[in-house]
Amino acid sequence: MVQRIVSGALAGMAATMAMTMAMRRLHALLDSREDYPLPPREIIEQTGSADDEENARADTLAAHFGFGALAGAIFALFPTWKGGGMLYGLGIWGISYLGWIPAAQILAPAWRHPLHRNLLMIAVHLVWGATLAKSLREMELAEEGPFGRHPGKPPNAPASALEKEEKGMSR
Repeated sequence: MVQRIVSGALAGMAATMAMTMAMRRLHALLDSREDYPLPPREIIEQTGSADDEENARADTLAAHFGFGALAGAIFALFPTWKGGGMLYGLGIWGISYLGWIPAAQILAPAWRHPLHRNLLMIAVHLVWGATLAKSLREMELAEEGPFGRHPGKPPNAPASALEKEEKGMSR
């Protein structure tokens, strides 16, 4: 269970990187009236957790990736099913931008933000969810395959003929 939670957190960070890349590219396409910082930065500004631009940028990245890792760890606790990552990403958007963020009076609810910014945020949460599910699955497959031992092979046996040769065991 702990391994799955750790894998979920790592997958959440990988998914947050994919999301961040999509955010950067889509943000550049916004109309000049909507071209202001996206919600992760707005949240940092509204919570007053940074005193200058450099700290605000660092705090935004830390909070963004930290939240992605936490949400990824929680995702790992649920059973997996096709399309579940994208639905989970959409759920995170809804719970966040229609739920706890406005309830905490950090930002206005999503319906009060411009349409294109909402579409951007929904799209990147879909990217995040799809990447999260795929990253978690890839980690599971790596644990079963190239990072694991084949069934029946003793845990202390050399992994390969090359390893035997390097340890002087091939003679």
